[in-house]
Amino acid sequence: MLYFCMANFWKLLPKSFLVLAPMEDVTDVVFREIVAKELARPDVFFTEFTSADGLFSEGRAKTIPRFKYSEKQRPIVAQIWGKNPENLYKAAQLVHQLKFDGIDINMACPDKAVLKKGCGGALIQNQTLAKQSIEAVREGSKDLPVSVKTRLGFDSIITEEWVTFLLRQKIDALTIHGRTVTQMSKGEANWDEIGKAVKIKNKIAPETVLIGNGDVKSFEEALVLNKKYGVEGIMIGRGIFSNPWVFERTVGPQIHSKEKYIKILLKHLALHDQTWGDTKHFDTLKKFFKMYIKNFAGANELRQKLMECKNSSEVRTILKLHFETI
Repeated sequence: MLYFCMANFWKLLPKSFLVLAPMEDVTDVVFREIVAKELARPDVFFTEFTSADGLFSEGRAKTIPRFKYSEKQRPIVAQIWGKNPENLYKAAQLVHQLKFDGIDINMACPDKAVLKKGCGGALIQNQTLAKQSIEAVREGSKDLPVSVKTRLGFDSIITEEWVTFLLRQKIDALTIHGRTVTQMSKGEANWDEIGKAVKIKNKIAPETVLIGNGDVKSFEEALVLNKKYGVEGIMIGRGIFSNPWVFERTVGPQIHSKEKYIKILLKHLALHDQTWGDTKHFDTLKKFFKMYIKNFAGANELRQKLMECKNSSEVRTILKLHFETI
């Protein structure tokens, strides 16, 4: 699957395409590889969001590994965040050099530390800087498609104003999460507003690809939302934790054995150790236990034991005591 240096890959995707959302401490190269090889792959992968400032600071050595990926993960988009146009420009140059298929600017993150720096979702309140950021990334990324991930507004919904502004920057793709920044993940995603954004897009920038995001937990739900609101694609994030096979293009319940879940978890652990060694804290893996250890008798008790583990070896020991076939 070769996309790099081809014309805008967003235009080459199948109808009603699916995207794995960028999630901090989740969608690293290891998890993406597990999704691609062991679960059901989406049509597009995103990296974790990566600080443009961090790429050109003393912490560069810790930041650059976030851009690791494999060929099985194409097409893959590097997501960056920041507010310094110079560093955004240099980050875009780096993304091009690393042969990513696209580059995305985060204008959605509700994390307080990010907002305090005037980045992420804070850019919704600073159109001048948002425009400068897009221009810097476009210039630095050369021929790569440039996209933006954002929300309906900062503390109130301003879909028409904000989406119109972004579309006039002639971005190649736009992902809209159906909540405001201050909502974070509270309440339900407002897909009616995403539908409104689609209508605006069709009127003023029909060439831009629009992706909806928020509360999608199954392929069936994605199909319904796609048909109802007219988005070209659906981005799924937290839904993969409740349904690891969410990108499998089948309608109806999917049943997988506990042995299959455990074997995939063991592969996840092995690949994590092989890729990161001691450079990444083991605790970052614990969030995945709820994804793999569920839907069978004794799952809660087993998961609690695994949460007390301090390394992969302890996890393997406990799992082998519970499942003799592994």
